[in-house]
Parts: sequence; structure tokens; C-alpha cells
Amino acid sequence: MQKKNIYPWVVVGLLWFVALLNYIDRQMLSTMKQSMMIDIAELETAANFGRLMAVFLWIYAIMSPLSGLIADRLNRKWLIVGSLFIWSGVTTLMGFAHTFNQIYILRAIMGVSEAFYIPAGLALIADYHQGKTRSIAVGIHMTGIYLGQAFGGFGATIASNFSWQTTFHIFGLIGVCYSIILILFLKEHKAYTITPESRSLGKEFRNMFKGAGTLLGSLSFWVILFYFSAPSLPGWATKNWLPTLFSNNLHMNMEMAGPMATITIALSALVGVLVGGVVSDRWVQRNLRGRIYTGAIGLALTIPAVLLLGFGDSFITIWGGALCFGFGFGMFDVNNMPILCQFASPRHRATGYGLMNMAGISAGALITTFLGQSADSGHLSRDIAFLAIFVAAALVLQLLLLRPKTINKTED
Repeated sequence: MQKKNIYPWVVVGLLWFVALLNYIDRQMLSTMKQSMMIDIAELETAANFGRLMAVFLWIYAIMSPLSGLIADRLNRKWLIVGSLFIWSGVTTLMGFAHTFNQIYILRAIMGVSEAFYIPAGLALIADYHQGKTRSIAVGIHMTGIYLGQAFGGFGATIASNFSWQTTFHIFGLIGVCYSIILILFLKEHKAYTITPESRSLGKEFRNMFKGAGTLLGSLSFWVILFYFSAPSLPGWATKNWLPTLFSNNLHMNMEMAGPMATITIALSALVGVLVGGVVSDRWVQRNLRGRIYTGAIGLALTIPAVLLLGFGDSFITIWGGALCFGFGFGMFDVNNMPILCQFASPRHRATGYGLMNMAGISAGALITTFLGQSADSGHLSRDIAFLAIFVAAALVLQLLLLRPKTINKTED
């Protein structure tokens, strides 16, 4: 299959379902608050719910650089399989939890295990797709993320018809079973070779941190870090708080608001990643900044969208803002790894994306906690709208300072 150029797309397909489960398992909690607080009283306050969502993000952020460093030196297939198996097992165990502390600890463990997937998965796809298909391959993989976000919105619906415990059990067991399929069919691919001389544990350890130092010594990478993390503020705000915003501002119950909010954002983002992937792959063949310009267009669309979400007071304005935000964020999101590939060699890409995840998700953890307090004080809509300022700053810096010299950097 590799000789016929089929297997690179098989890899995308295999990892697509992992991405789907990744976001279903993390996202469905955001819509099941009302069902869970019947059994776990601490979830009645938005501040405690914000803490529960934020602990996942903080742990995920802290672990992301380490996961990227490890993925650049070890077998990524087994990192992906282990990550999926552990977070799926944790999801199953959440259905047996009886206290807030138990849910809190399991959510933290989920943050550790899920952190090992995205840097390894995207680096593996980037290695298999080195030509004109990189952005669209990443884009197809990311449709799994956005569909997972959409399906996660049905957590409240399933929980209302069965129970929140059953919801966790179902999706956790699906992931555990799928890890066996990955063991059988997923294959490793390295765009570079680790020499026998570098296989000693001490040299591997030094090389891991040398890669991080190489990236952090580049001004372009610091710009990429800010460009990636600033839009994460409204990005995580919509993931974790849009169902609440729909419910509060449109006066609907969470069983309806959860799926409507997540599906609107996710499906529009799904279209955005496909459009952004195709446009970027074509534009970069004519202009080295084509990927950057494509991402900038998407980012620009999110600015009015955030304002509509925050200041809108009708179904049309809020729903329209969600559609615009999802489409724009998808165009931006699909080009992050391909842009990194223009500034980082294959041996440092998982490390780079791990650092980007740390920056972006730390921003998400801060805003998730802040918006929990904001929701309790009645200022959720206003504070979401103000996040447009950070997006505008990232857009300006990206266009002024990111100037790649190649489509695909191969050497340090």
C-alpha cells in the first residue's frame, strides 16, 4: 500500500477516529453539568465547574512540551496507542465516580494522557504527507476533532435519556477497543533517522532539550507561539462556555443548547479546515507565505464573530457569530502544523507543537477559570467579546514578522 501512496491516507483515516474520540471524551463533560450536579452538588456553581474544566487544561498544557520532546525521539505509534488506551480507560472510570474530588482527579489524569496524542499524531501525518497534500491531510484529520466537539454536545442528550454514568462508560469502552485496531494497522514513519551513536539514554535526553533550545532561539517560533495562543482564548471559551452562553442568552435548556452550540461551531470549523487546507496547499505553491495568508484570513473572520457572540442579543446574531467563528478558526487551525513545518525540521516538529500546545492551552485554562467567575457575576457575554483584542494583536504580529524561506524545512 505504501508503494501505491495509499497508506499515508490510511494513517489519516486511522488517526481521524482517534481525534474524534479525543474531543468527544473531553468535550461531553461541558454539556453534562446539569445531569451531574444532581449527584455531585459541588458542580452547582459555575466557579467549581470552571475549576473542573481548567484542571484538564493546566495538566494538558504542562505535559504538552514533554510529550512533544518524547514524540520526536521515540516511537509515535506506541505513544498514540498508549494515550488513547489510558484516556479511554479514565473516561470509563469517570462513570463510576461519586464525588467532585474523584471527577477532578480523573479529569487531571485525562489531561496527562491526552497530551501525548496531538503532537505525535500531527507529526506522524506531516511525515507521511511531505508534498502538496500536507494541509489537506492535516485538515481531514482535524475534521475528526471538530466532529468530536460536535458529538460531545450530545453528552447532555444521552445523559438525559440514560445517565451521565452510562455516557462515560459507552465512549470510554469504544476507545479502549479502538486502541487494539491501532496496534494492528498503524505504522511508524520517520522523516529522519536516529543514528546508532545517538541511541544511548543520556544522549537521547540531551538531544530532546537541545531541540527545544533550537526552537526557542528563533524569533519566528516565538511569534508562532503567540499567534497560536492568543486565538486559543476565544477558542477555548467557545469550547467550554458556548453551551452556557446559548442557554443563558437564548433562554433554552441545556439539552438543546449543548448540541446546538457545539454542532454550530464544529460543523462550520469542519468546513473551514477543508477550505483552508485546499487553499493553503495551492497558495503555498505560488507564494511561500500562502499558508500564513490563509491562516490570517481565518483569524480575521474570528474577530467580528467574537463580538457577535459577546454582544449579540438574538438567535441570528449569536448563531451567526458561532458559524463565522467556527469557519474562521478552522481555516486558522488547519495551517498551524504546516506553518511550523516551514520553520522547524522534522526532528523538532512534535517538540514545537508540544510547546505551542502548552502556550495555547495555558491561555485556555486561564480563560476557562476566569469565565467561570465571570458567569457567576453575570458578565460572561461581555468578557467573551473582549477576547477579540488578543486575536487582533496576533493577526498583526503574524503578518508583519512571519517570513518563511521554504515550503518544508528539512535541516536545522
